[in-house]
Amino acid sequence: MNKIGIEIKWGVIFTIVALLWMVFEKSMGWHDLLIAKHAIYTNFFGILAVLIFVLALRDKKANFYNGIMTWRQGFVAGLIVTIVVTVLSPLSQFITSTYISPDYFNNVIAYSVEKGMMKQDQAEAYFNLKSYIIQATFGALVMGVVTSAAVAWFLKSKKEVR
Repeated sequence: MNKIGIEIKWGVIFTIVALLWMVFEKSMGWHDLLIAKHAIYTNFFGILAVLIFVLALRDKKANFYNGIMTWRQGFVAGLIVTIVVTVLSPLSQFITSTYISPDYFNNVIAYSVEKGMMKQDQAEAYFNLKSYIIQATFGALVMGVVTSAAVAWFLKSKKEVR
């Protein structure tokens, strides 16, 4: 457990920050009054997501690898963070949909139908808890792998010049 304790910690931190971001989105009105802005503004969470991965891999490099980390070591650490986030994604989505923003699905369905983006049945099939749990889980996995690879590349130790 000690070998992956840092990754578990940062996976949990990521999930907590994601939930706090949902509280922020809700408080900004992006889940109701300003729902038209949601599709744009929700993407800013990506900045926080990358920052958390940078902090996680820097923590792993400094406190486990004593300041020297290969790309592979960083990538594996990022993958473990990704697995933790992916496993927690259904719970996070449930908390968001049930407690933080319980009216979101009704609001986004109404908005999508009103604007002619989808028909009622299409919107209901897309905007629901089951669909969002699937999207969040696969999204966490895919984005986590890509982010892990990129962040590990930038944080890998440079070879010594002899």
